[in-house]
Amino acid sequence: MKTVIIIPARYQSSRYPGKPLVMVAGRTMIERVHAIAKAVPGVSSVHVATDDARIAAAATGFGASVLMTSSACRNGTERVAEAASRLKEKFDLVINLQGDAPLTPPHFLTAMIEVMARETNVEMATPAVRCDAQALARFKEDRRNGRVGGTTAVIDARGRALYFSKEVIPFTPDGAKLDPIPVFHHVGLYAYRPALLAKYLAWPVGKLETLEGLEQLRVLENGGTIRVVEVDAGGRPFWEINNPEDVARIEAALAKHGDPFGPKVRR
Repeated sequence: MKTVIIIPARYQSSRYPGKPLVMVAGRTMIERVHAIAKAVPGVSSVHVATDDARIAAAATGFGASVLMTSSACRNGTERVAEAASRLKEKFDLVINLQGDAPLTPPHFLTAMIEVMARETNVEMATPAVRCDAQALARFKEDRRNGRVGGTTAVIDARGRALYFSKEVIPFTPDGAKLDPIPVFHHVGLYAYRPALLAKYLAWPVGKLETLEGLEQLRVLENGGTIRVVEVDAGGRPFWEINNPEDVARIEAALAKHGDPFGPKVRR
């Protein structure tokens, strides 16, 4: 199954402008995410998709393939779809590795690819990590402070997504002893078959997608299904950079658990 990875990256962000170029332990975030993509075995090619010359220059500077896309793209999936349409190579699967999660282990992508290869009726998949007590507490702390700490996923018994939200769902009372914790931290990457990308572009933007600001809800609102693949972070913290405050969290995790680039470099 021929697989390509496309990393959508935009400069404008309501919560954190310029996020792909933010320095994380001496490297830009986009360089760190690109390195994750390159570490996934069996992938045919990796590309950065952007409409911003600054991001393009940074990406080509560390040797990435860059696909320039329209500034009219409303989210990462639309950008990935446009970029994929410009590839000359044929492919069976497109991976959207969004550029704000520099702690994403390569095996998250491998697990998703394996499910898509095994379950041939699945048109779209995405991973999620079951929260431990510390992760759940961090989610709740962010919401109490008016920050979006990440996205949660609610999953049915067959592993299909019921809903995604920037709120912490399902509701869990403070102090309740839950084993296992029923809250899943959605990992912001997706696998699509080409036919799903074509349908996505044809579907209208729905109310839920607009309210939550979550691109995957367009699939659910239009009757599509998303296979959620539960993955294990292996004891390492997993967190995206959604707010400036998250950079320190990421750097602390890299210092404690190991940085694939080695010791912090200064530029």
